[in-house]
Amino acid sequence: MTELILHHYAGSPFSEKMRLILGFKRMSWRSVIVPAILPKPDVMALTGGYRRTPFMQIGADIYCDTTLMCRVIDTLNPEPPLYPASTVGMAEILAQWADTTLFWTAVPFTMQPAGITHVLAGAPPEALKAFGADRAAMSPNLKRATLADGAAQLHTYLGRLEHLLDDGRPFLLGALPSIADFSAAQSVWFIRLAPPVATLLEAYPRLQAWYQKVSGFGRGEFTMMSSAEAIAVAAQGMTAATSFVAETGLAEGDEVTVTPTDYAHDPVIGRLVGLGPQEVVIARTDERAGTVHVHFPRIAFQIKKLVSV
Repeated sequence: MTELILHHYAGSPFSEKMRLILGFKRMSWRSVIVPAILPKPDVMALTGGYRRTPFMQIGADIYCDTTLMCRVIDTLNPEPPLYPASTVGMAEILAQWADTTLFWTAVPFTMQPAGITHVLAGAPPEALKAFGADRAAMSPNLKRATLADGAAQLHTYLGRLEHLLDDGRPFLLGALPSIADFSAAQSVWFIRLAPPVATLLEAYPRLQAWYQKVSGFGRGEFTMMSSAEAIAVAAQGMTAATSFVAETGLAEGDEVTVTPTDYAHDPVIGRLVGLGPQEVVIARTDERAGTVHVHFPRIAFQIKKLVSV
């Protein structure tokens, strides 16, 4: 199999989710560090406009959004499973809650004045300002909770996770780890980056013990790769076979845009080459990366056919 390349950066919560999963799967992978904010010319060469971190590359196939990335990894390396039969369905529901509701509570609360200087330790004032402007542009309609409201919400959510562990189970849904554990762990990991904020975790001893188990899987074995090398891999690589299930208004070969519907609403333009209930795949050509297939999940993404004028 062509090497798995993770495009990420150290302080990204969703990147940590993927790093932990690669450790859980005991996988070897290549690491490409991407900028935390725009501009990202090498990222755009591969994704065509998708700017969120992380994304995953296998040859000339580019996978966006961790929901899809996790499924791909589990298919390539089924053992140990991310979706155990005993908790399938429930694990995905809990993971989706953790990736959205918990994430959008924990991360903004951690980035309060007492926390941001730790999360972005060493960044000069102009870099802090640029980071804030970049994130505001990604989520222009996000209404930030007050510190009091954010604390109340976060304590409620952490308390619910603590109660799941009341019976002594090692993981959130029982004896086996699942995608739910890794999706929830990323927010706890991020809170821990800011010690003044992380004191709130002291009220949840079972949750802290659970986090140590999940973190204990490690991050797998990786070697560094430059973004230029990753682009060269795409230019020389093959794309995986895709399947197509026609839907009303969409045909194979259509020129379309695929756009996130939750945040960072940057459309990616390409030719529709793969479609199904779980995934959409578009082909696009870049002068450096060549022809790549960019994969997106169907949840939280909109496909729109381009109309010729």
